Amino acid sequence: MRFVTRSKVHVDRIATAWAIRRFIDKDATFLFVDRNDDVSALDAIPFDIRGAELGHHGGRCTFEVLLDSYELRDPALRRMGAIVRAIDLPFDSAMTEEVAAWTAAFDELRDANTSDVERLNRGGVLCDELYTNCSGSREEVQE
Repeated sequence: MRFVTRSKVHVDRIATAWAIRRFIDKDATFLFVDRNDDVSALDAIPFDIRGAELGHHGGRCTFEVLLDSYELRDPALRRMGAIVRAIDLPFDSAMTEEVAAWTAAFDELRDANTSDVERLNRGGVLCDELYTNCSGSREEVQE
């Protein structure tokens, strides 16, 4: 499968791409375009880009919409989704110590890497860590 998203990826697009590769299609490829590019003619599934079905809807971030669209019901993914949303939409969520720590990690990743491919690769490692952390945690995250 081929997917297309906006360039200069950050937490929501990184986590969404990670989930696609980890749970939907391990061989997925990604195209990166400018914010205002028309992607309708591309042979790729758009996400987190204007008008995409896989985007922010109903107060949920793209990662959470992807989980629902592909019926990924793993509780660790749901917990991870709440953290990704809190980072991506900071004005809509409480800033807990846990969210602040993950925000710093994703911001450092963004600031240290200019290539979208490199951000996805390094971000995948960070998402693996976040998923592992969410898998072992029994705390509830505010929805």
